[in-house]
Amino acid sequence: MENQHTQIRGYRDLSKEEIDLMNEIKAKGAELGALVEKLFDHTRQQIDAANAHGTQTGDFSEFQRLTDAEPHHWVATGATNLQQGLMALTRAVAQPTTF
Repeated sequence: MENQHTQIRGYRDLSKEEIDLMNEIKAKGAELGALVEKLFDHTRQQIDAANAHGTQTGDFSEFQRLTDAEPHHWVATGATNLQQGLMALTRAVAQPTTF
């Protein structure tokens, strides 16, 4: 819907430069999202390998280390903080006047 944003209270028309900035932020967001998925996959593989090693050998020390380090928690925290940062950058460009 063309000019749909004009129907949303608190939003304004953006210049070409601002639209380009918004698109650049969105592109970086997609790039960072892909990195987060890679990190989730990496930590999942580490945990699976450590669990398999422990099951085969009875040595769960690496699995315990990973459990203590909580890599999934930290990837999730990083993802949330990246999303917040990208949203802040988007708002800096769009400059909405509403909460």
